Amino acid sequence: MSEAIENKPAAPVKNRLEDWAARQGDRIAIVDDADSITWREWNERSDRLAQAMRKAGIVEDDVVVARMHNRIGWAILYGALAKLSCTMLGMNWRLTAPEVHYLLRNSKARAFFCDDADPSLLLPTLDSCDLLLKVSVDQANGFEHLPDLLEQPAEALYSRHDPQLIIYTSGTTGFPKGVLVNRHKRGENNTQLTEYLQSIRGEAPAGDNTVLVTMPMHHAAGPSIVRTAISRGNTMIFMGRFDPERSLQLIQEQKITTWNGVPTMFKRIAALPGEVLRRYDVSSIRSLSVGAAPVGHDLKMWIIDYFGDCLKENYGSTEASMVAGLTPDMQRRKPGSSGLPFKHVEISVRDQDGNELPRGEVGDIWVRTPALVDRYVNSPRMEEDVLDKNGFFRMGDVGRLDEDGYLYITDRSKDMIISGGVNIYPAEVEVVLLSHPAIQDAAIIGIPDDEFGERVKAFCEMKAGSTVTEADLLAFAEPRLASYKRPKSVEFVAELPRNTMGKVLKRELREPYWQDRERKV
Repeated sequence: MSEAIENKPAAPVKNRLEDWAARQGDRIAIVDDADSITWREWNERSDRLAQAMRKAGIVEDDVVVARMHNRIGWAILYGALAKLSCTMLGMNWRLTAPEVHYLLRNSKARAFFCDDADPSLLLPTLDSCDLLLKVSVDQANGFEHLPDLLEQPAEALYSRHDPQLIIYTSGTTGFPKGVLVNRHKRGENNTQLTEYLQSIRGEAPAGDNTVLVTMPMHHAAGPSIVRTAISRGNTMIFMGRFDPERSLQLIQEQKITTWNGVPTMFKRIAALPGEVLRRYDVSSIRSLSVGAAPVGHDLKMWIIDYFGDCLKENYGSTEASMVAGLTPDMQRRKPGSSGLPFKHVEISVRDQDGNELPRGEVGDIWVRTPALVDRYVNSPRMEEDVLDKNGFFRMGDVGRLDEDGYLYITDRSKDMIISGGVNIYPAEVEVVLLSHPAIQDAAIIGIPDDEFGERVKAFCEMKAGSTVTEADLLAFAEPRLASYKRPKSVEFVAELPRNTMGKVLKRELREPYWQDRERKV
């Protein structure tokens, strides 16, 4: 046997993977699109993978990329990283080779796991980075095969915490920025953070619970749902790709009690024919959460009518974690609200000069939470216009607090676009468009989309004497940007609107599309 990893517990920690494997080892832990796994099997396979990774040179605090859909293989990797005290980087499987290269270099990742249909397309990029291990779920040249690694003999390892997680949020400078979320200080009892996290999770629905996991694992919400389910010993049902009718089938067949999703998912369900909606019994649902993007009032009412009075909403960001929540009993009492701040969260609404505004007045939203990060991965502390000296973070949204302390979001002060619950930063898209030889300047905005909330639209100035078509520009962007970031339409203009300092006035571009909307986000 190899030596125990430094600072690792020598026995199961309560409510961790190893503890549930001992207490309810034969109970199903996860069901995915192709298979199922018990708690004991999950723990043993994670032990074997941890051993294989350690043999490859992976050590505590190393960053390991998980570019995978919701599947059992992801969970096995998650368990292994917890045992090794490594950090997981959740990577979107739609990122192109140049985007992958940047994230690997910026994060200093040491291992790469993927389930791409053809991962060989990434080999030139991966081989140019300092990786100790490249692993594919399916057999592929140049990659270790995940099932082969699970054949390794292994000792029992015990995790103290879930793995730390890096999520890349893109960035206002045109380059993605990594945020280290679910941070923990090993060996330290942080009571405030514990109470904060408990207030977000709330009470579990009564009885045995089964959790439907549709949020992707490259979004902070996906791993957060898994963390909560592990802490409670809940069975999880993973959906690799969201399908509206299939989600209803799973709710009925698996007696799902808990589900977290984004508005787009529920819009797709609501759009199903009436006979399809009436076909399924969804009465097992006792807790349903919607977040990652604004939820329209009509959609809220539809969800409540169809699933019952079980709707919760959360408001937050990757950098600040969760800020406020709206519980089912608040839905009809405070329509349009984002709810009350979670425990130990402070919300400050300020004018443009940074002065605190009284209740009811609209201004920039600043927050302080126990999980707030003060810097991006491998970067210096954030500037004071984003994170002030007192530890308040500027959310980039505009809103107000009412007399009862409920938060209302009315607009977005930053340019970020939220499409289908995914954050898109215009600067990153603009950098790509500006690299086209015919483009003089470009501005990216989000315009309303009934299904996704927003869709990406480009406004472009062409260089004198140059010509380019919309189709040409979209084709140019295709290999350089993930599909969800690419503009869905391009409008060519003689000149973009600017102020006296030459800054593009995106609000003027957005206004015609949002002027008749109650919310401008």
